Amino acid sequence: MIEKVVEGKVYVGGRFVNCCIGVEGGKIKVVKKVLKGEKTIRFSKGLILPAAIDVHVHFRDPGFPEKEDFSTGTTAAAFGGVSCVLDMPNTKPPTNTIEACKEKIAIAERKTFVDFGIYGGVVPGNLDKLIQLSEVTTAFKVYLGESTNREVLEEDILSILASKTITKVVAFHAEDAGCLAVHAGKEDDLSDHAMRRPSECERKAVEKILKTFSSFSTIVHICHISSSAALQTLSDKSENFTVGVTPHHLLFKADDELPQPTHYKVNPPLRASVDQKSLWNALISGGVDVIESDHAPHTMEEKEQNFATAPSGVPGTETMLPVMFHQFMKRNIPISRLISLLCEKPANIFSLPKGRIEVGKDADLIVVNPKNVKRIKADDLHSRCGWSPFEGIYAVFPIDVFVRGERVIEERELVGKQGFGRFIGG
Repeated sequence: MIEKVVEGKVYVGGRFVNCCIGVEGGKIKVVKKVLKGEKTIRFSKGLILPAAIDVHVHFRDPGFPEKEDFSTGTTAAAFGGVSCVLDMPNTKPPTNTIEACKEKIAIAERKTFVDFGIYGGVVPGNLDKLIQLSEVTTAFKVYLGESTNREVLEEDILSILASKTITKVVAFHAEDAGCLAVHAGKEDDLSDHAMRRPSECERKAVEKILKTFSSFSTIVHICHISSSAALQTLSDKSENFTVGVTPHHLLFKADDELPQPTHYKVNPPLRASVDQKSLWNALISGGVDVIESDHAPHTMEEKEQNFATAPSGVPGTETMLPVMFHQFMKRNIPISRLISLLCEKPANIFSLPKGRIEVGKDADLIVVNPKNVKRIKADDLHSRCGWSPFEGIYAVFPIDVFVRGERVIEERELVGKQGFGRFIGG
């Protein structure tokens, strides 16, 4: 008899079927119409979907506990239907050494409620150690332009990186450092911020990445694409190039009248209507592969400084799936596309045993009732930072969340155990 059965209206094989998911040892053992288990959990309402994967978070741990840590960050992720997160390297210390990576993994293993991976930072001083570093990382991250607490990789070293035999994904923050320096200046609002970090800088960075890596088989992921110019540059990209987009770039623009402008200050910046339309078109047509949150929390005190000194970054891992689920319903975009962007493609690109309800995959599931639409309130969210740029936006939050067959969220309550999260990578 199967250890555990989850029964209901299940998204499997590209459609919804009333069936049972048999779970053994955290994996999906069988999917069939009728199934008996030692324990059966039936959902008469709602839809059972694969849980989301957030390939871009900054949980600030170790080093910045006032902003976030792995406990609060993965709690937020779980409430948002995310069963696996990939954490960026700009912590303290940054994960650009084997020792720092091992330290972060050990910390996360004690604190996490969902599964996790980590990025190794690529810097000039560790290019000869990347093969060894890949044994303790899930992927690598490169910054081509200055951003918050990040070490920039110089352009002339890019070709050396490309020549390395790296089997892990190499993700890029694509803003050209030289271009940013040319446009640097005073910033008083979101439009100024967009002007100081123009789409030209993103386009130039993408062009350099394409030129450098086009003759290599390295899997390259362009993070948080924000402009029509960069998308156009990527229009004929090869299969080993993938592209991510964030909900905040899809929902907000630089000229929007927003209640607290610093709460929308991000890198790359919010852009114009024409850019946002291009992002949505690419999302629907396949020009974008992944929706990622770029969850980058700062304290309320930091974000309520004057615009010029307030740091860039917004929280988003808890709201990513709920906001996008409602947006896709509102825009009549097939749910199959949403599942591809949040579940299937992230798992495929980063070689994660998740993202689909099929035999052999981790039993990472969410239960969603499309009728349960609510406005987001920051007070209801779980990031330590205590605020959200998505305040007041409509969303559909999952009711139940399973990670490797174990309930982490039950009827919108946290029931998972801290330290349950498992490192994926290496």
